[in-house]
Amino acid sequence: MSHISSSRPIAPTLPNSRASAPASDLALKLLQPLQGLLASGETAKAEVVALKEVAQSFQLLLKLTLDNGRQATLQASSPRPLAQGTALTVTALSQSRLAVTLLAGGETALTSLDLEQLPIGTLLQGKVVAREQLAQAKAQQVLYKVVVSLLNTPLAGSKLALETPLPLPLGSLLSAQVQSSQALSFLPLSGRLDQLELSQQLASQQNRQGSLEGLFKALQGVTGKQALPEGLRSSIDKLLSALPEAGQLSSVKGLSQAMENSGLFLESKLLGGQGHALPTDMKANLLRLINQLLPTLATGAPLATANASAAIAQALPAFARDMLGSLGQSGARQQALRFPLPSRLLQTMEGEADLQTLLKLAAAAVSRLQTHQLSSLAQSQVGPDGNLLTTWQLELPMRDQQELRPLQVKIQHQEPQKSPDKEPKEALWKVELAFDLEPLGPLQVQAQLARGSLSGQLWAERPRTASLIDAELSTLRERLNAAGLNVAALACHRGTPPQGSRTSLEQRWVDETA
Repeated sequence: MSHISSSRPIAPTLPNSRASAPASDLALKLLQPLQGLLASGETAKAEVVALKEVAQSFQLLLKLTLDNGRQATLQASSPRPLAQGTALTVTALSQSRLAVTLLAGGETALTSLDLEQLPIGTLLQGKVVAREQLAQAKAQQVLYKVVVSLLNTPLAGSKLALETPLPLPLGSLLSAQVQSSQALSFLPLSGRLDQLELSQQLASQQNRQGSLEGLFKALQGVTGKQALPEGLRSSIDKLLSALPEAGQLSSVKGLSQAMENSGLFLESKLLGGQGHALPTDMKANLLRLINQLLPTLATGAPLATANASAAIAQALPAFARDMLGSLGQSGARQQALRFPLPSRLLQTMEGEADLQTLLKLAAAAVSRLQTHQLSSLAQSQVGPDGNLLTTWQLELPMRDQQELRPLQVKIQHQEPQKSPDKEPKEALWKVELAFDLEPLGPLQVQAQLARGSLSGQLWAERPRTASLIDAELSTLRERLNAAGLNVAALACHRGTPPQGSRTSLEQRWVDETA
C-alpha cells in the first residue's frame, strides 16, 4: 500500500476523454443468410460473444435476441473489432448484411453534458457497458468508442458515449471529473485506492487516539515520583521543554515555529532530508519517548512488554510500520472529520501512572496527531465547482503557568479555479481555533478572510465568558484594524458552533476487474 505523504490533492494525470458524436452505423457481412430471422428493416438486440482476427477483417459470433424472446447465433465479418460482451442494436439490410449501432441496449447515449446539472469538477462514476475500437490511420493514436452507464448524480441510469485512448474493459467501474461539456478527466486507480486507504486509517486512528493532556499530566506526575533511567528522563524533559508558552503563540514568529514543530510535517521533513529539524518536533519526540519506554519495560515485565508492543505497533506512523487495522465504521470516520476533536481520556488510565500506562498514553497521543493529519488529507480536495481546497489541522499543547493546555487549529485555503474567459477570483482563507483556558472555559473561534475583509465569530460555553467577550468586541476590532485588517463583522455567541454538513470520503474507486 502506498504512503500518504501530502496534504494537497494531486491533479489527475491520465488522458482526457471527450463525449463522442452519435454512434455511426457499422455494416456487417453475414457468413450465412438470416434465413428469415429478420426481415429487411427489422431490428433486434445482439451481443458479441466471440471475436477472431482473420486477414484484414474480424470474424464475430453474435447472439441475437428477437422481440419474441427467441435467441439465435450468427457469424459475421466486420472491418473493425467489437469487444466480447459489447451490446449492440442490429438492423437487417438484407438477408446477408446487418447494420450495427453501438448504443447499449438500443438506448440513445448522451453526447454532451449539461453543466447546470453537472458543474465543472463534478465526480462522475459509471460502468463500461460497450466498447468499440475506431479505425485510425497508422500514425494516429488508437481511439475507443465506449458507452458508460452512469451510477451517480441526477443522471444515474443514463448512458454516455465517449471517445478515449484508454482500452477500458467491459464491466469496469470508473471515476472521472467533469472538465467541460465535452471532456472528462479520469481519476487514476492509485488515487482512488489512496482515498480508500485514507478512509480506513482515519477510522482506525480515531478509535485508538487519546487526548494529549492525559499524557502530559501523567508525565509531569511520574518525573517527580520515580527514579527513571537517564535516557527515559532525557526524552521526557526534551518533549516537555519543546512545548511552547502561551505567550509565544501571540507572535507571528512564535506561532509559525510552534506549528512547524507540531508533528503535522514530520513525514515531509523526513522525505525532504531535514533530519536536523527533528529535535524539536513533537511527534518525533513522542516516538523517541516510546523508543525509550519499550526496553525499560522489557527488563522487568515480559507480559506487559508484549501487550505494550502490540499497542505501539498500532500507533506508529505509516513510514515505520506495515498497514494495520481493518475497515473502520462510518461513524468513526465522521467523528474524526469533526472539528475540534473531542477530549478523550482513556478509561484504563485512572490512578497513578506507571511506565506501561505512559507507553499506552504516548501511543494514543501519536494516534491523535495522526488523526489530525489524516483529517487534513480527507478535507483537502477539488470541489464540485473546481476550486482547490487545502486543509491543515493540528494540535498545539501550550504552557499556561503550570498547566498544559491543548490548542486545536484548522486552516483552510480555497484556491479558485483559473478560467481564461473569466476574471480571476480571490483566494479564501478560513481559520478555526478551539481551546480551554481557565477561568474562561471552552472557547471556539471561526474567522474568514476574503477580498481583504475579515469576519469572525466566537463561541463561549460559559455565560459569564460570553458576556465578557461581547463587551470587549469593540477593543478587538480596534486591535485588528491597527494590525492592517479590514474587519467586516465580529460576533460572540454562547454555546458551541452548529455542526453542519462535513466533508465525506468518497468510497467508490476504479475496479477494472469488476
